[in-house]
Amino acid sequence: MHPTDSEAPVSPTEAASDLRPGEVPVALPAQTDAALYFIGVIHTPWAQREECPHRGRRDGPICTIVVDPRWAEALTGLEQHPRLQVLYWMHLSRRDLVLQRPRRNGLLIGTFALRSPVRPNPIASSVVDLVGIDGTTLSVRGLDCVDGTRLIDLRPEHATPGT
Repeated sequence: MHPTDSEAPVSPTEAASDLRPGEVPVALPAQTDAALYFIGVIHTPWAQREECPHRGRRDGPICTIVVDPRWAEALTGLEQHPRLQVLYWMHLSRRDLVLQRPRRNGLLIGTFALRSPVRPNPIASSVVDLVGIDGTTLSVRGLDCVDGTRLIDLRPEHATPGT
C-alpha cells in the first residue's frame, strides 16, 4: 500500500487559512522519527471529515476493514473477540497545532487535552463491535473515520485468558 496525494502534509498557506481565532501552529520537524506499516484500509460511508461522527457508535453503520493479505494469518482467532480496538492513521488531519479552538465550545485548549484528530501524530483509536470476518475483510460497527483511512493495528479489547 502506498500513500496517496491526500496524505501529503498541509501546506503553510492552506494551514494558515484553516486557523480559528487564537489557534497556534508550530513548525514541524524536518523528518519523522519512526516508520510504520499500514496493514489495511478502512471503508466507511463518510467521504469527508465533516461527515464523520465525533465518536463511533455501537449502533452505527457497518463499516469494513480490509486487511492486506500478507497479514491474513494474524487474524487467526480474532473471531473469538466480540470487541476490537482499531488503530488508524488520520491522514487528512493537520499536525501542527498546539492550541485549538473546538467548534463545540469555542474555548482555546491545548492539543493534548482534546480528543481532536489534529495532533502531531494523527493516530486514532476506536473500540468496535466485530460483526463478522470474511477472509481478510472484517465487518464492524463503531468507527468514526473517513473512507479510505489506513489501518495501523487491530487488537482484542480484552486479552485472551493466558496471554
